[in-house]
Amino acid sequence: MQRMAARDAKNSFGRLIDTARAEPVAIDKYGRTVVVVIAIEEYNRLTALQAHAKPDGMIGDGGK
Repeated sequence: MQRMAARDAKNSFGRLIDTARAEPVAIDKYGRTVVVVIAIEEYNRLTALQAHAKPDGMIGDGGK
């Protein structure tokens, strides 16, 4: 995972987008990570997994 300071993300937004299309980018502000930017494809994959998760938080059929 790449990391960028919030100021760099603001000043190099195009580079942030290009990098996030290839891998997640953690954005740090005042020395701590505040957000992670991911590609829309990865977001869609994660939300689809969440939609199919069972109420107990487990994904899949539990090995059955």
